[in-house]
Amino acid sequence: MRHFLRLTTISTLLLVYGCAQLPTPIVQKATTAPPPAWVQPSGTAWKIDSDALIAVTVRRGGALARLGHDHVVAARTLRGWAYPGTGTEPARAAFTFRLDAMVVDDEALRTQAGLANTPSADAIAGTRRNMLTKVLDAEHYPEVLVQAEQSSAGALNADITLHGVTRRYTIPAAIDRQAGSISATGKFTLLQSDFGITPFSVLGGALAVQDQLELRFAIRAAPSRTPVIPN
Repeated sequence: MRHFLRLTTISTLLLVYGCAQLPTPIVQKATTAPPPAWVQPSGTAWKIDSDALIAVTVRRGGALARLGHDHVVAARTLRGWAYPGTGTEPARAAFTFRLDAMVVDDEALRTQAGLANTPSADAIAGTRRNMLTKVLDAEHYPEVLVQAEQSSAGALNADITLHGVTRRYTIPAAIDRQAGSISATGKFTLLQSDFGITPFSVLGGALAVQDQLELRFAIRAAPSRTPVIPN
C-alpha cells in the first residue's frame, strides 16, 4: 500500500507558480495554442532562459499519512517568450514545458522543500511512469501552457492550461528588471480539483493525497541574439 501511494501521489502534482486567489474558470481548451499577439518576429519578445525552475511539492494526508511519502516534481526546461514591458505596457510571458521532461524527487529540491528520506531509484521511476501514463495522460496532453501578465498591483494574472483545462490565477510574484533581463520569482498553491482531478485516496480517505499543491518558481528572460519567431 505504501508503494502504491508513492507511485500515485506524484501523478497529481502538476495540476504545472502560497497565496493565489480562487481561480476563475475559463473555457476548456487544448494545451496547444497559437503564440500571443505580442510575440512578433521583430524580436521585441525576449527568450526565457534555460535555467528556469518550477517546483511542485505534493503532500500526503489522511489518518494513515505516515505510511506515504511527500514528493517534489520540477520543470527546468521551459520554451517560450517574455516581454519586459514599458511605462504603459505590462510585462508578459508565455511558455510551455513538457510533462515527460520533468524531474521527480531531485535530492537538492527535496532538501529545499524540507523533505527527508528520498525514495529509492526504483520508486522514483515508478512514480514518474505512473504520473505520465495513468493520471496526466501525457501521450495526449504532453505540455503545460502558461500565459501571464503583470497586474497593476505587481502580481501576475496567469492562465494555466493542463490536461485540456484552463484556469486563471492571480499569483504574488517579485518582478526584477535589470539591464538586459527580467525575472519573476514567487510561491503559490493550486488545487488538483481546480483541473477536475480527484485526489487519490484509499480506505475511505484514511490514506490520501492532499488536494492542495505547493508551487514555487524562478524564471528569467533576456533578449535573444536572433529575432524570436514562434513556430
